[in-house]
Amino acid sequence: MKRALPFVIIGAVLVAALLTVWYLTRPASEPQASAPKASPSSSLPGASPTTSPVTSQEPGADPPHALGPADAPATLEEFGDFECPPCGLLHPILKTIHNEFGPRVRLIFREFPLVPTHAHALAAARAAEAAGLQGKFWEMHDLIYENQIAWHEVFDVRPIFEGYAAKIGLDVEQFKRDINSQIVEQRIFLDGKRGHALGVKGTPTVFLNGREVPFESLAPDKLRALINAELGAHP
Repeated sequence: MKRALPFVIIGAVLVAALLTVWYLTRPASEPQASAPKASPSSSLPGASPTTSPVTSQEPGADPPHALGPADAPATLEEFGDFECPPCGLLHPILKTIHNEFGPRVRLIFREFPLVPTHAHALAAARAAEAAGLQGKFWEMHDLIYENQIAWHEVFDVRPIFEGYAAKIGLDVEQFKRDINSQIVEQRIFLDGKRGHALGVKGTPTVFLNGREVPFESLAPDKLRALINAELGAHP
């Protein structure tokens, strides 16, 4: 037993080391919580953004899905997953912000489906992009988020999304063909590539004029304060 003791100790040390490495290098995942994800690399402290914007050579899908003019003094760029519960909670907040600030704020949505964490995230992204090919991205975007609870546990979501397509006046047969088209896959891929280049690891991740908005500032009042600070800096 005494002869075996050193080997037992060495084995225990190796196991502990392996567990430590696994913990430090495990991939970040989107939390199943009632609030948007907090990013460990948040770069907008409190309500006074002072750090330099994050830049990337990856432009994402072009043209992006955007509400508001390209020259708006404040741009919110969201990387979202349609099946992500925190993204569903953020959706009405961003919609309210868009309505309140009007042309002073541009809202961009980027596809960032968390696969395989969310079984229907990719299908939902494809449905929104296919609707976009017929000029109805935001209508599909809103329906998918507003009915998230109704479809996210369904085995086959295709009939549901096809029903949404009919509801917003799409050519459903064209929609069904476009869902698996190369252009739809490419747009999702390019948005994901941009997100990874910017360090996005979970959803929702939101940038305001290139600076990442931290979890606590996605609350309506704090997000308004951040936007007003940007508008004040860029009248």
